[in-house]
Amino acid sequence: MANPVFSRSSAFNQPPAYQQPYGYQPQPGYQPQPGYPGGYMQQQPQPTLGGVMTMDDVLAKTAITLLVVFAAAGATFMLVPTTLLLPVLIAGGLGSFIVSLVVSARRQVPVAGVLIYSALEGLFIGAFSKYFEIQWPGIVVSAVLATFVTAAATLAAYKFFNIRVTAKFRKMVTIATLAFAGVMLVNFVLYLVGFNTGLRSVGSNAGLLAIGVSILAVCLAVFNLVMDFDYVERGIASQAPAQESWRAAFGLTVTLVWLYVEILRILSYFRD
Repeated sequence: MANPVFSRSSAFNQPPAYQQPYGYQPQPGYQPQPGYPGGYMQQQPQPTLGGVMTMDDVLAKTAITLLVVFAAAGATFMLVPTTLLLPVLIAGGLGSFIVSLVVSARRQVPVAGVLIYSALEGLFIGAFSKYFEIQWPGIVVSAVLATFVTAAATLAAYKFFNIRVTAKFRKMVTIATLAFAGVMLVNFVLYLVGFNTGLRSVGSNAGLLAIGVSILAVCLAVFNLVMDFDYVERGIASQAPAQESWRAAFGLTVTLVWLYVEILRILSYFRD
């Protein structure tokens, strides 16, 4: 459940080692471990020949994917004329969505696919940001800073307050995220046929409903970010192959882009 980038990979879903009850007889695949009831615990996975994933790997790969997003977004922002913003926005959005599905479905993460996704997402972000910047100068810088501050605060809270992602929390956030995505899809279709539900808007003319929906979206993005951090910790603890650090970077980039888009929309509500 949750972010399909992580949930479809067994490397990020290994259960932690558990203690055997008293009197349990060892089975193949278990090894003696002094200090545990019965003297045995589940044998930990052995490192692969290509090395294992570390936090440094995840941070480095995430920096690479975000740099590609920023480079493509910057080029789009500076070079694409306003008359072509909508076609570029649609091409980047649909392209990144299709590539993300392909990358998520692959058993072994394709590095080229991750980078292509980042570039296409950059096209979408660049066109989306330029539209907002034309309407409200300075809003993009504020949104970028707010996104990184929010992500950093979420990571700090996750680590220092020792937040644990339970199965119930994961299920609730997943259901809420899927429901939100379904409602937004229906709202988009209705908008195309000329019916405005008022769920999504931009600018100071937005109603309370649109503001509430955007606040909900930011909360869901933050909750998904917490689950992403948990998946990364699971992958490191289970000694996932080093190649999986690209999958971790991909999943984090997907969530951060969503968070940025929602924050940018919220900031526009309070601009004249």
